[in-house]
Amino acid sequence: MQNNTKFFDDLSQLMTNAMGVAQGARDEAETAFNSMIDRWLADRNLVTREEFDAVRAMAQKAREENAALLARIEALESAKK
Repeated sequence: MQNNTKFFDDLSQLMTNAMGVAQGARDEAETAFNSMIDRWLADRNLVTREEFDAVRAMAQKAREENAALLARIEALESAKK
């Protein structure tokens, strides 16, 4: 009976270690895949979502500033008349 318990303890330890190795391999494969995708996108001059959102926010701010300047110019021109 003692041998059976030792066998199952060893088998349990082996399975636990195998799961740890599998998780590590999964994490490494995921990191490698993400790096490969990033390089692929960079090679094609594509932008990331974060870069797109940043430029979009800058463009929106520029449009708002242009609208404010246009209103100011119109006010100045109407004051001249």
